[in-house]
Formats: sequence, C-alpha cells, structure tokens
Amino acid sequence: MTVSATDIRNASERLEGNIIRTPFVQAPALSGLLGCDIRLKLENLQHTSSFKARGAFIAMQALSSEARKRGVITMSAGNHAQAVAYHARQMGIPAVIVMPAQTPFAKVSRTRALGAEVVLEGRNLNECEGLVSRLIVERGLSLIHPYDDELVMTGQGTVGLEMLAEDDTLETLVVPIGGGGLIGGIATMAREMRPNIRIYGVQTELYPAMKLAVANKDIACGGETLAEGIAVKKPGGVTRPVVADLVDDILLVNEQSLEWAVGSLIEQQRIVAEGAGAAGIAALYQHRSIFAGKKVGAVICGGNIDPRLLASILNRNMASDGRLARLRIDISDEPGMLAAITASIGRCGGNIVEIYHQRLFYDVPAKLAKIDAVIETRGPDHVDEIIADLKSAGFIVHQMDDSSGG
Repeated sequence: MTVSATDIRNASERLEGNIIRTPFVQAPALSGLLGCDIRLKLENLQHTSSFKARGAFIAMQALSSEARKRGVITMSAGNHAQAVAYHARQMGIPAVIVMPAQTPFAKVSRTRALGAEVVLEGRNLNECEGLVSRLIVERGLSLIHPYDDELVMTGQGTVGLEMLAEDDTLETLVVPIGGGGLIGGIATMAREMRPNIRIYGVQTELYPAMKLAVANKDIACGGETLAEGIAVKKPGGVTRPVVADLVDDILLVNEQSLEWAVGSLIEQQRIVAEGAGAAGIAALYQHRSIFAGKKVGAVICGGNIDPRLLASILNRNMASDGRLARLRIDISDEPGMLAAITASIGRCGGNIVEIYHQRLFYDVPAKLAKIDAVIETRGPDHVDEIIADLKSAGFIVHQMDDSSGG
C-alpha cells in the first residue's frame, strides 16, 4: 500500500464520530511577536490530548474480528500509548502497552486508567521492541506501530486535510517530526490539495534523526530534551521516503526555543502544549526570516505536559525576560534592615515572591548578613529602578543570574 490523498479522505470519513475535529484558530498575539500570520491546529484538544488518536483508530478499525479478539500491542512512552488504549476500550479490544521502565508515573497511570495492560521494560523504546516481538508471537497480538505504518500515517494525514479545507490561503505548513507519520500524512494530502505550498518539518537539535536520514547521513542523537514526544532515534522505513520526497526542509530547534514556545503559547494564546507540541512555534521563533510575512499553519500536536515542568518553564521564561529577578543584598545584622529593604522594593512597585535571610552559610562577618530576594517586576528597566533605589538607601546590591551560586 502507498498512502494517497484519496486514502486520507476516506480515513477522514471513517474518523467521523470517533475523534474530535479540532479547532484551527488564529494566533494574533504570536503573529505580532513573530512577524507572520499564524493559525494553530489544536490537536492538544484531541482525545487523549494528541493527534495520535487519529492514526491509532484507522489502524485498529482495519483489523479483522479475529485479530480484535486476540488484541493489540504497541510500544510508547506516552501519547501513542494513550491513543491505542483509548480506542481499544471504545472498540472492546484487549490492549498491551510496553513502556520504558523510566516512564513517568502519571503517564503509566493514565494509560492503565484507560484499561490497557501496561508492561514496563528497558530504558527506551528501542529496548521495548524485543519484548513486543516476543509477545506478538506468544499471544498472537497485532502491532499498532507509533509511526511506521501506512494506516497510521493515513489517519494522521487527516490533520492536513482539515487545515487546508478550512483555509485555502495558507502559504506554509510547519509540522513536528518524530518518526514521521504526522508530517508524512499531512504532506501527502497537502501536495494533492496545494502542490506549491511550502512544508517544513521540525526536529530538535538533539534528535535530528529524520533530517540526517533523508540526507543519507549517519544518525547520531541523544540527550535530555523538552520535546521527548519527537525524540526518535530511528525514523520510520515507511515514512522516510515520503518525507524525503514531499517535505521542503527540516528545521532544527534548540531547547531555549522550545521553552520559549511552550511559555509563549500559554502567555500569549492561553494554549497548553507539551514540548513536542510547541516545536512548530519554536521553529517560527528560531528561524524567523524563513516565515516573515507568510501565512503559516502550525500543528500543536500534543498537550500532555507535566504540570510541574510547565510551572518551571513559565518561571524560567519570566526570569529570562527580566520579569523575575534575584537580588543579593548585603546588610548589617540589626533591627529594621529587612523592613527598609521591603519598603524600598514596595516603593518602586516590585513584588517580593521569596526572601531569604542568610546569616550562617555565607562567608560574612558575624555582624553582617545577606538577603536574597526574588522579585516580580515589569521587566529589566524596572529591575534597574529597584536596584537604584536600594543603593540610594545605602545597600550593596548584586543581581544574580540563573547560574549564580549561593
């Protein structure tokens, strides 16, 4: 089977009532920041908060009644696992999900809550494959691969069909790439509907597997990335030739751009996206000249982000923008000093988030102390105003950066 635009249109009909036709919304705030006209396809609002629900359903509904009775299996650390588990429960199919042993508890719990049998194995998806192969033989299970499957790619392509059917003025599409199923399906559909549209894939600098593969280069990747959903070391054999033939270029983004994208989607558009889901916005941010003045459709492909990680990213973005500042203030250890500091900060309109009064752990004389104050401000100029006021009150003040020690 070779995936065609007709296959994707047929898949769209089969998906009706089984997935959410997600919104395709204008992003005026981000457009103003990034210098292009952006529309966002919100697959983070899909069942299980990811586009994976599309391809999983198309692959599973194609199974024979006998295969459905025996059950399905897949390996996944998150979004695909939940998509397979969700549709398996809806369709009455037993499901086994093999997940790396280090998968966060929340993802394991959500997958089990959907009724799937979860087996923890190995440190990554590659180490899961041996167990998957063995269970297929032992139990007669059918593999629903996360991306290297033409039926899965057909289902994912319906994202592009919906985007282009809703807006025929798009000049550019920006799509995250892990194994390539999403962009392979979208590109197949887009080339039939709009042959001249520009299509860009996005990968992280740490995991450029598809970019290297289509360039026929040795694949070397690894490391901790915010976009773990697209941190794939081996692109799909089915998807690779499609991407090589139909995608104009694959852009790489760094971790700072991913953090900015996740934070800006929240702050500017009130949209929650995981790192992989925000990768397209990271590309618009890091490669602005490519998209300047263009009308761009970007896929927000997932929203499954840990709340603690999201909170950390938002605080880090505020610090990098100068809206959170950490000041170290030298004082004499006598009554009234802390009150004078808080009065100065309040007089300038700063908001104290945290304050630490240190007497014991710094190399200072016994009658002196240091105050570390984390302050919410309007930005760098406001920080300078607060520092100037503190200095005018007789305090010695240093602004600390993120790498400053204690």
